[in-house]
Amino acid sequence: MKNNLLFLFTCLFLVSCSSDDDAVTVQQCVKPTSLVASLITFESATITWSDTNNANTFTVEYGTTGFTLGSGTTKNRTEASVMLTNLSANTSYDVYIKTACSIENSSMYSEVLTFTTAVPLVIPQLLPNLSDLNLFVGNLNNLTPSSRAFEYNLNTPLFTDYSHKQRLIALPPGTSMDYVDNGFPDFPDNTLISKTFYYFNDERNESSGKTIIETRILIKINGIWELGNYKWNANQTDAVLDDLAHTVPVNYVDMNGTSQNINYGIPNMQDCIDCHIKSSVITPIGPKLRTMNFNNQLQDFINAGYLTNLSSPSSVTSLPNWEDTNNTLEERARAYFDVNCAHCHTEGGFCEYQSDLRLNFETPLADSMIAELKASIDSRMGRYSAGFSMPLTGTSMIHSEGYSLIRQYLSTL
Repeated sequence: MKNNLLFLFTCLFLVSCSSDDDAVTVQQCVKPTSLVASLITFESATITWSDTNNANTFTVEYGTTGFTLGSGTTKNRTEASVMLTNLSANTSYDVYIKTACSIENSSMYSEVLTFTTAVPLVIPQLLPNLSDLNLFVGNLNNLTPSSRAFEYNLNTPLFTDYSHKQRLIALPPGTSMDYVDNGFPDFPDNTLISKTFYYFNDERNESSGKTIIETRILIKINGIWELGNYKWNANQTDAVLDDLAHTVPVNYVDMNGTSQNINYGIPNMQDCIDCHIKSSVITPIGPKLRTMNFNNQLQDFINAGYLTNLSSPSSVTSLPNWEDTNNTLEERARAYFDVNCAHCHTEGGFCEYQSDLRLNFETPLADSMIAELKASIDSRMGRYSAGFSMPLTGTSMIHSEGYSLIRQYLSTL
């Protein structure tokens, strides 16, 4: 009897076990890895990632860096890549991605991917406000150039009532300046050249701040240069396109600790045209290669890809620095004439028919008429009288150091 009962329990146990469903194990959906941002522009980016689940459904969530998951923008994808568009320029973004292996089985979000969009393109148009051009980044009055622009300097700069100047060139993406000769390079269309005039509040301490007066703009459009002047507002937050002449009082402390009061004159558009015109065509004045060929500046341009068709700066002459006494008196004086006066006193210049002076550095002294007209030069540089003193535009005072050099040179002729 006992044996029969044991047999019966054994049979019941076996039948009971055989009726259980087989256990089903579902593998956890693995989160995406190897997130990469590429093809980043000022308004878009392409995001790619790796997926080991062989899944074909993904949720992408993104927003400015630091956003909370669930509050961002989402995109659903059926492949392991996505293009994010309508982004803000020069902005940091976070991206998270999760995989849906099935309706009931999704992965955790991936580790965060952070990327920053590019700065916006510089806009080669004379728009109403300087800020509209995207030439600077951050607070405009810091004058921090966009990474799409680069600064250049001149070995012998133009005198403008002791103001400081920041000079920038912004080339269209993928282009460069082409070497032609010692003069101007060949600038591509949509090149923007700017010059901003300002005074430090205290020359002895630049951290004391500055007063910005104006930003002059040259833009090459369809082979023709266009001019525009931007006058800075009193709050130093922006500058407005303004073709009229203005007088701006400026107070600053010079390197000797002396307070200086200047009535800075912003020229009107016709004054700008008069200086920039040559043979009835508007042209830049400053950025000739020979004027920029110092302190390895041209080599830096070549290395950065800004200047092409030139293997070595040694092929370019250098305009002397008028303040460098290692140069001869004549070299210094002729360089000063070249930068401050020659754009008008040249063939095709504004003063072509008003004066016989030809003041380009390369013009031989015998052809320049400097010696013959030295008394007139001394008279018009040695005292200030509006409409008489030279240069006619851009100054409201005598440049004492420059005049001293010229007078010394004229005395040798």
